[in-house]
Amino acid sequence: MKKFTKLMAMLLVLTMMLSLVACAGNEKPVETTAPATEPAPTEEVTEPGDVYTGPDWAAIEAMDYDEASDALYEWNLGEFNTYYQDAKSEVIDLDLRLAKMAIAEAKLMESGVFMPVFGNGGAYAMNRAVPRSATTTSWGLDEYRFYTTLVTNELIKSTDRDALTALWGESEDADAWFAAAKAYLADKGYTLTDTWNFFTSYEIATWDCIASSYTSDAYFIAPTYSPLLEYDAKDVQQPALAESVDVSDDGTVYTFHLRQGVKWVDQQGREIGEVTADDWVASMAHLIDNNDALGYLMTSSDGCGIKNYDAYLNGEVTDFADVGVKAIDDYTLEYTLEAPFPAFLSMMGYGCFAPLNRAFYKAQGGTFSVDGDEYTSGNYGTSPANIAYCGAYLVKNFTEKNVTSYVANPAYWNAEAVNTPNMNMYYNDGSDTLRAYNEAKAGTVAGCSFNSSALVLAKEEKPEGSDETYFDLYSYTTKNDATCYCGWVNVNRASFANFNDNTVGVSTKSEEEKVRTRDALSNQNFRLALAMAFDRGAFNATIVGEDLKFAALKNSYTPGTFQKTAGEVTVDINGTATTFPAGTYFGVIEQAQLDADGVPLKVWDPEADAGAGSGDGFDGWFNADAAAAYLEKAVAELAQIGVEVSAEKPIHLDVPYGSFSESVTNRVNAYKQSIENVTGGKIIIDLVAFADSTSYTYAYYRNSNGAEANYDTAPGVSGWGPDYGDAQTFLDTIQPYGYMCKSIGLY
Repeated sequence: MKKFTKLMAMLLVLTMMLSLVACAGNEKPVETTAPATEPAPTEEVTEPGDVYTGPDWAAIEAMDYDEASDALYEWNLGEFNTYYQDAKSEVIDLDLRLAKMAIAEAKLMESGVFMPVFGNGGAYAMNRAVPRSATTTSWGLDEYRFYTTLVTNELIKSTDRDALTALWGESEDADAWFAAAKAYLADKGYTLTDTWNFFTSYEIATWDCIASSYTSDAYFIAPTYSPLLEYDAKDVQQPALAESVDVSDDGTVYTFHLRQGVKWVDQQGREIGEVTADDWVASMAHLIDNNDALGYLMTSSDGCGIKNYDAYLNGEVTDFADVGVKAIDDYTLEYTLEAPFPAFLSMMGYGCFAPLNRAFYKAQGGTFSVDGDEYTSGNYGTSPANIAYCGAYLVKNFTEKNVTSYVANPAYWNAEAVNTPNMNMYYNDGSDTLRAYNEAKAGTVAGCSFNSSALVLAKEEKPEGSDETYFDLYSYTTKNDATCYCGWVNVNRASFANFNDNTVGVSTKSEEEKVRTRDALSNQNFRLALAMAFDRGAFNATIVGEDLKFAALKNSYTPGTFQKTAGEVTVDINGTATTFPAGTYFGVIEQAQLDADGVPLKVWDPEADAGAGSGDGFDGWFNADAAAAYLEKAVAELAQIGVEVSAEKPIHLDVPYGSFSESVTNRVNAYKQSIENVTGGKIIIDLVAFADSTSYTYAYYRNSNGAEANYDTAPGVSGWGPDYGDAQTFLDTIQPYGYMCKSIGLY
C-alpha cells in the first residue's frame, strides 16, 4: 500500500485530500531546460542496416510463465534493471546511491512501459479538518492513523487555512503547533468537534494488515494498532510502542526498548493481554505465511534484508529462530539485517512491522507454519471482531459499502493525544458526482474536493447570510503527495475477461488483433508514442476543471523532491563525470540523464513551486510532435515483422472504465480522444465498460499476478506510494518480480 505496497485505486482521488509540501534548494548544477522536441534514438530505433525482430514469441510461448516474464522483462526493461541493480548495491555513499537511482529511473521512464499521471492532491476543496494536524509523511501508514486530526464544526475559511499553515511552519514541534492552532481557532470563533466524518471510495477485503498489500485494506486497519515508531504532525519520527531504539555500529542490529504496560484489547475494549516483544516475533511468523503480501519488504532483493528471511523461505535455513527478529525479553525487541539498510527506521509505520498478539491469533484458529503446523489464519482478520487492538481506535460498526465507525480506545497508550474520539468513514463510489459537495455543505461530512460538477456550483452558491460564494470563502488547493497513479501498458496480456468472472470485461478483439496489439506494445517507440500522445491535462480537467488541470500531474515515479544529496556527488552520465552540489534533488539528476539521452521528457522544472523546483504541477510528457516522430519509427519497425500500423489498419487497445461513474467515464473519453487525435487514428482506444466498482477493480487492481490484468492500457487507475524514505521503495516495484510488474502483465 501507500502503498503493503501502496497500490492504490483511482477512485480515491475523487474524494481524498492528502498533501505533502515540497521544498527545494536554490542551487542548479546542470541546465534543466526542456529537451528538444525531436527524440534521440532509443535502443529499439532502427538505424540504416538494422533489423528489428521484436521479441521471440515462439520461444516465449514455449516457456513457463515466470520464464516468459523474465524474457519479456529483459526485452522491455533490461537497461533500467542493469542501472538499478548497480544503484542498489551502493549502501555506503548515500549521495552516490541517490544519483545512481535517479539515472536508473530516467532509463525506466524512457522504456515507456508506464508513465506517471497524477498524485493525491491538486484539486479545489473545502474542509473542516484543520490543515497539518496529521502527519504528511508520505511513507508508511501513519497518515492513516487519523487520531491527531483536529476538526471544527465550521468550514474553515481560505484565509484562516493559510494562516494555520503558516503557524505550522513557525511552530518548533508538534505540541507547540497544536497549542498555536487551537488558540488561533478559538480566537477566530471556530469550535472543535469530537467527531470526524469523511468519505472514502475504498473497500476492505481483510482486517489482517500483515496479510494484505492493499492500501484499501490498510486504510481501515491502521487506526486499530500502534507502530513501534510514528511520525507526528511536524513529520518528525517519535517513540510509539518503542520508547527508544539503539543501532549497532555496523548498522545491522536495531534494538527496540518497548513501552511497558500497553494493553491489547478486543473490539469491545476488554483487556486480552500486554504488548510484548513476542508480538513482533509472531508477526514475522505470520508474515512468512503471507509472504506474497508484504514479505518483499523483508527480503534483501526488494526490502530491508532481515537476516535469514530469504534463506528461511528457500529452505537454506530451517530454524525460524535463526531469522533476524528476536524477543530478548518481554520489553526488548531486536531486528538484525543482512547488511546496512539506511531507510530501515522509516519503515516502522508499515503493516509488515505491525505487532500480532499470538494468543488472540491462535484463539481465532490461526496457526504458524514455523511451528510445523499447516498454515491457516482461521477466523483472524475476517471482521473487526476478529482482530486485537492496541491503537487509537476500536471499530464500533462496520457495514460494507456503507459506513465504518470508530471510537477512541480507552486503553490506548497515548489516549490524551486523540483529538477526534469518534470517526466515521462513509463509502462513496463516485456515482453521484454532487454527493460529497452537498453533504460537506450540510456538515454531514467534514469536507470534499470539488470535482468539475461541484466546482460550478461552488462558484455560484452562497452560504446563508453571506455575500460570497462557497468557493470564494472556503476553497483551497490540495497539495500533491508522493503517491503516483500511473498509466500502465500490458506487454504480455493473458486475460481478455476478468479472471474471477470471465463473463465480465470481455474483450471484443479478434485473435489477429490480439497478436497485433501484443507486437505493438512490445515496441519501445510505440509505447513512447502512446505516452506522449496522452494529454494528461485534459484527462485531469474532467475531474478538477480547467483551472487546476496540471496541479496534480506527476512527471516521474519517484517524486523529484523525495530525496536530496547531503554533499557534493559526482556520477557518470553517458561517459561524462558530472558533479552535482550538496542539496541537489533527485529530479534534477534524473532530468540530466534524460537530457543527455535526448529523450523529450521533462521530469523537473526548476521554476515550478514558486521557483523552488518540482517534478509536479506541469505536463512534461504530452508532446504531439514527439509522439508523431516516435510513432513513425514504430510503424517502420513493426512493418519489418509484418505488422501494418495505419489509419486503415490501426492498433486497437482495450481500456477498462467504470461506467457507473460519470467522472471516470469522462476521464477515459478524454484519454480516447487525445490518443486517437494525436496518432491520426493509427491507435484506436476501445473502452470496456464495468457496471460496478468491484468488477472494475478486479480488471486492474485486485489481481495477484500479471496474467490476471484485463486490459491493454490502464491510464491513471492504480499506483504506488512509498513504504519508506528511499527511492528504492518506488523502483523495487519495477524490478524483476517487483510488486507493480503485474500491472505491466509480468510475474
